[in-house]
Amino acid sequence: MEYKITIAWDGEAHVWFAESDDIPGLILKSGSVDALIERVKVAALELLEISGIPPTNIHLLFKMEREAVVA
Repeated sequence: MEYKITIAWDGEAHVWFAESDDIPGLILKSGSVDALIERVKVAALELLEISGIPPTNIHLLFKMEREAVVA
């Protein structure tokens, strides 16, 4: 099963955050995208298991968003 995770930059807090409509309760933040992805992998499995979904054949699709003003 594939679960979509959105990673976006919070410019005010200066952190990356992750959330998912597919995995209830998944809201995490980190100063590093790589660290955030690793945290999401662990948390997603735990949250899905709590929801009664067995931890097999789990695919996470990460989509990243960041806005930049250049002029």
